[in-house]
Amino acid sequence: MPIILAIETSSELASCALLNSAAGADAPVLTRESSGVRTHSQSVLPMVQDLLREAGVALSDCDAIAFGAGPGSFTGVRTACGVVQGLAFGAKKPVLPLVTLEAMAEACRARTGATEVLAVLDARMGEVYWAQYRWMGEWQVVRAPALSAPGAVAPEAAPGLAACGNGFAAYPDAFAGQAFAAGAHADILPHAREFALLGVAALAAGRAVPADEAQPLYLRNKVAYTSAERQAINAAKAGAEQDKR
Repeated sequence: MPIILAIETSSELASCALLNSAAGADAPVLTRESSGVRTHSQSVLPMVQDLLREAGVALSDCDAIAFGAGPGSFTGVRTACGVVQGLAFGAKKPVLPLVTLEAMAEACRARTGATEVLAVLDARMGEVYWAQYRWMGEWQVVRAPALSAPGAVAPEAAPGLAACGNGFAAYPDAFAGQAFAAGAHADILPHAREFALLGVAALAAGRAVPADEAQPLYLRNKVAYTSAERQAINAAKAGAEQDKR
């Protein structure tokens, strides 16, 4: 059974998780989290190191490194991708780029038992990222990830459809009166815990890629890394090289 490290920084909540399946089926997913977008690049690596130390494993023991590839904050998804690439290059590990909205659907299912989920994430600038999923032993995409105005969110009608994500809290007026928005779990954000869990099936399905092929999922365009992102990437690479030695 795999050991999967996961990193998520696509929203205001940064998180890391470690799933050590080798410790047994009942082994908990170890997690760390930190709020505040401006601190993501500084907080991720210390959280990763803390998790590995608590679990008593080295980065080289991990079978894959998963991350929230997006959609989400430009800086956030690039930071996670860069950090994971640095760690994976140094440790010679495959990477699992996973969709943030699917992780939100998994969190919603865990909380409510829902098998039909609409995930809506605040994209700022008066827009949201959204997608619809159906659980059939694994998540099936009903509506592919999209960027739109909140009023343009149009899920397929489905019995028992549950809605989640901070998009509902960010634009309450736009969703007012929408049946699918009633009782939405607006506190659900992408979290590394779900990426670690989803990573088991993704790894088994052959969805891992080499570090240099890992890419963020963008629904908007952006060109350059910020200085904070470059620092995080360089620190990750240096840390991975030190771990390898």
